[in-house]
Amino acid sequence: MMFRYIFLVVFLTDSLRNFHVSGCDVNCADKPVFTPSRLVVKYGDPTSATCVACQGVCHDKLFGLEKSVGDVTENGTMLYWTVGKLTDWDPSPMCYYNTDSGDQCCTTLPVIVYQPPENVSISFVNHSGPMFENSQYTLQCIVENVAPVGNLVVTFYRGQTELSRQKSSSKPQDKPVTDTFTLNVNISKEDNGAQYWCEAKLELGLEGPQPPPVVTSENITATVHYGPHLQKTGNLESIKITEGQSLQLNCSAVGNPSPSYIWTVPPESHSSFNDSVVTIKSVGFEHNGQYTCKVSSEDRTATVTFTVDVQADVVPYIITAVVIAAVVIVFVGLIVYFQYYRHNKMGHYNLKDVLSFHKRQAVPLDP
Repeated sequence: MMFRYIFLVVFLTDSLRNFHVSGCDVNCADKPVFTPSRLVVKYGDPTSATCVACQGVCHDKLFGLEKSVGDVTENGTMLYWTVGKLTDWDPSPMCYYNTDSGDQCCTTLPVIVYQPPENVSISFVNHSGPMFENSQYTLQCIVENVAPVGNLVVTFYRGQTELSRQKSSSKPQDKPVTDTFTLNVNISKEDNGAQYWCEAKLELGLEGPQPPPVVTSENITATVHYGPHLQKTGNLESIKITEGQSLQLNCSAVGNPSPSYIWTVPPESHSSFNDSVVTIKSVGFEHNGQYTCKVSSEDRTATVTFTVDVQADVVPYIITAVVIAAVVIVFVGLIVYFQYYRHNKMGHYNLKDVLSFHKRQAVPLDP
């Protein structure tokens, strides 16, 4: 019989030491103190904390430490909580003591159990294959089995340029969940070959691991079909060029896939071209007219028109006229010169007078 009473006393004492009410006062003046005051533990890792149940004299008071996992050892009013492998997602222990009035004074140790993402992936929503410039697409970053999701921050990148940083909008949960983040992007030709990726980071505060746990996705490379975009534009204004000169018409364009070229030229030129640049070494009047270049890249086209006005080369005619004029001037000058010389230098002579003059001047010879 005595054994039964002893067993009942021990049982009741142990029950009282581990008994607490839901109305625990967390604002009491001399409440228990945990060291550290906050724990951040990776799921499956060991952990420990110490609680001083009361700061004053409380040896005669009931105190204890409630926990869902782990072991508790006592040393006076100091309680040691240790866990060899933390596998509870909400293990926060509570340290307490009973006051003289029968109330409880308690402190709960905040414990954050985290798990880095098992996998992070990125993709374009409902799209595969090449994209087209001046269109909007949605990037999607999926973060799998991460906890706690309330501490998750996802960042989207284009190359090394940060595009957006987002916090989870999901309902806070202690256990691992999978969360999805999206970002709308406007695609241009400059995005061809760009690499997009996302990063998932658990920001757990100063008590958490430093640097914070980060998991990144693989890169996806954007293939953008664009263009054709003409590098130079022509117009219907005439390109005046002199006969015999060299002519070059540039219809170069950029695009993906690489553009092709079709030229429509004046029929009198009897020429055909399929390159981006038309070169005529010596233009003639048969090259006069409109040249239309049609640039194509898949089902997209661009057109440019050049109007060529070939003008006569008057220089040879001017040179010929000058030469003829010079010859005429020289010829006329020679005629004038010789006429003048005959009349003024040589004079006019009569053969009869010449003979008479010689007779009057004859001198007889002495015998």
